[in-house]
Amino acid sequence: MYKALYLSPMIPSYNIAETALFFKNVFEFNTALDSKDYMILYKDNLTIHILHAGKRIGQMEFYIEVDNIDPLWDLIRHKIAEMKIPIREPFDRDYGMREFHIGIPHTKALMFVGHAIK
Repeated sequence: MYKALYLSPMIPSYNIAETALFFKNVFEFNTALDSKDYMILYKDNLTIHILHAGKRIGQMEFYIEVDNIDPLWDLIRHKIAEMKIPIREPFDRDYGMREFHIGIPHTKALMFVGHAIK
């Protein structure tokens, strides 16, 4: 057997720098690697890889589970209020999660952020 350590989404972007700024400014990620066509960002035990999107870019979705979604939403909602991106504010799901959804700028990626409802 083995222990899985991390799952790192790889997000194709039309503008790597702007996509990275979104994660840095809104979610307080830091830069681990910054090259012309590839960036790796980190926050706590999470990493996100951002790569240059080609003509055949696909869509993707990923889920980040946090320990308490409401304080996070309070922290970021003013940062994303002016952005023209798809947002669904926090709501409870019938499968036991409270979550919000955000379209990632300059990509076809949708990020789900949630925590288990106790």
